[in-house]
Amino acid sequence: MAKEIVALIKLQVKGGAANPSPPVGPALGAKGVNIMEFCKQFNARTQDKQGKLCPAVITVYADKSFDFIIKNTPVPVQIKEALKLKSGSAEPNRVKVGKLTKEQVRAIAEDKMPDLNSFTIESAMQMVAGTARSMGIRVEQL
Repeated sequence: MAKEIVALIKLQVKGGAANPSPPVGPALGAKGVNIMEFCKQFNARTQDKQGKLCPAVITVYADKSFDFIIKNTPVPVQIKEALKLKSGSAEPNRVKVGKLTKEQVRAIAEDKMPDLNSFTIESAMQMVAGTARSMGIRVEQL
């Protein structure tokens, strides 16, 4: 028989750096989850992504056990890494802070594809390009 789901918790934690301090501790402690067990499992599964932001969706069950899924790094973070930027533009419609090539857009779209709700790489590229434009970054013609 399936376990009863009590809560879904969404967190963004740097890979290999989960610890009981906020935001992890309070979010999990409020649901009665063993915080240290989550931190150990998360850090073990994200050793290859040291320092990168890793969104996690944690499913908490009635018996206080949990499962979690680690997603890929968010698109804006990948764009900033690709262009070596600290942040996007404060005025994206006026001030442009960089330019993204078609190859960079494709690479980011292919990496993020499992987490996006698109069926083709072209539609995923359109989503990545839209995110880039909203950050004040020019995108090469797709």
